Amino acid sequence: MFFPPQAMEPQNVSTVTEFQLLGFQNLLEWQMLLFAIFLIIYFLTIMENVIIITVVSQDQQLCLPMYTFLKHLSFLEICYISTIVPLLLANLLSWGQVISFSAYMAQLYFFVFFEATECFLLAMMAYDHLAICSPLHYSFLMSPGICAKLVAISWLTGVGTDFLPSLMISKLEFCGPNQINHFFCDLPPLMQLSCSSIYTTELVIFILSIAVLCICFLLTLVSYVFIVSFILRIPSASGRMKTFSTCGSHLAVVTIYYGTMISMYVRPNAHLSLEINKIISVFHTIVTPLLNPVIYSLRNKDFKEAVKKVMRKKCGIYGVRVKGIIFIR
Repeated sequence: MFFPPQAMEPQNVSTVTEFQLLGFQNLLEWQMLLFAIFLIIYFLTIMENVIIITVVSQDQQLCLPMYTFLKHLSFLEICYISTIVPLLLANLLSWGQVISFSAYMAQLYFFVFFEATECFLLAMMAYDHLAICSPLHYSFLMSPGICAKLVAISWLTGVGTDFLPSLMISKLEFCGPNQINHFFCDLPPLMQLSCSSIYTTELVIFILSIAVLCICFLLTLVSYVFIVSFILRIPSASGRMKTFSTCGSHLAVVTIYYGTMISMYVRPNAHLSLEINKIISVFHTIVTPLLNPVIYSLRNKDFKEAVKKVMRKKCGIYGVRVKGIIFIR
């Protein structure tokens, strides 16, 4: 996303050290309602992902690489939404949160770090689903050792992807104004306020962003081309549906993730209002982490059974199954 560099004339200006996030100040009468909605979404997201991590960690039947990836994705979602929502809630209560440049950079770093890590993690999950299509070779293609290495690569690549852009942005100068019409510390609004040349910084960020998105998206796309080809060769309709159900939840998450990300960044935003940009950002950064655990759990019978088993074990509940419903004795 490029902003044309402006020629700066020498002048006496003061350096901006704080920024004011305007958030949703155009909806002042709805501030408390928005606060309640985002707080509920935040707690639900944390609860959903904690349940996934707990169940996968304690149920021995969920020791497959697919659930290892899911556990790391859940931990990533907790970190991701915790980077965004607490500051948003504080902003809704204070009606314009003032944040220092160092705090802005800290949130921006972790936001980009978790974003890049999720890109790579979803690509690795696509490879795992591709390996499932070769059951005779699955233990070789996706052994526990390979799974651990792929997870480590995802996290380390996320760290490396974010280091150079953050370093370059931290060296930019900001002379005012200091108001940012957004609810979290995103990159484009900050770049627009810089009074120094941003051409080189934008070029580096653009190349890295395209590289990460293209690599992850192409890996995912190629994996699903092979997956669909494998599904179409399955003779029975029930076998095709079962295999597609296994991969369908990941495909839904990938579609939502890349769809909202492309809507946020890979498009000309000059003709869209800032309010529309904020709505898209809300869906990508807050609603998507809420939906991901629901999509995975609702489409996975093994996981739902594991949740019931762990609940009975932890709470001492003995269920009597009557017509698919569990009643407490």
